[in-house]
Amino acid sequence: MPGGQRASRCFKSFLASGGRKPPVGFPMFTGIIEALGVVQSVEERPPGRRLTIQAGNIAEGVSLGDSVAISGCCLTVVAINGSSLEFDAGPETLSRTILGRFSMGDTVNLERAVRVGDRLGGHFVSGHVDAVGTLVQRDDAKDWSTFWIQMPAPLRTQMASKGSVAVDGVSLTLVEVESDRFSVQLIPHTLAITTLGRLKVGDQVNLETDLLAKYVEAGLHGRS
Repeated sequence: MPGGQRASRCFKSFLASGGRKPPVGFPMFTGIIEALGVVQSVEERPPGRRLTIQAGNIAEGVSLGDSVAISGCCLTVVAINGSSLEFDAGPETLSRTILGRFSMGDTVNLERAVRVGDRLGGHFVSGHVDAVGTLVQRDDAKDWSTFWIQMPAPLRTQMASKGSVAVDGVSLTLVEVESDRFSVQLIPHTLAITTLGRLKVGDQVNLETDLLAKYVEAGLHGRS
């Protein structure tokens, strides 16, 4: 079965269960960051790379083969050493996300995949990054911030004001959407506990549009 059809059926099954049964082989996230991690090492393993992340308490209860979102990108745990987790990133991931720019000491957002019974506090996030965006404007007002992020124009049809978007894995609400950029407002809590508070104009971020918006667009165009 083509990957898109399989993902579609898995996601529909997930919705039909009321979010109680994440489908096997299709890990889901919510965009609610659990902790910050630190890149301990980046090892070249052609054609990909091995990333070692100091994950702190997130490493507790994680098993080999589990899925973890690293700044919004779903990766598989391939080795565990205490509170350090190792992940392999292939050439596609490295070229289409910001993971290819990671270096030792970088801070990343961490979220483990949803388990049966978990609360869904954000929105449905697959961990499959759609594109890389660029922070082009940051307006700070005391402890709050408004970000304007430039995006590839094709993503525009999957965005709407008051809809959802994941930025570096963080679930955010869209405020304004223009032809090639959108704005989001960040509360002090989000700025403090995620990497978004450290962003500067010119920094790049992983973007994932709302899964529901994808299926609506696919339905309108007769795709599956």
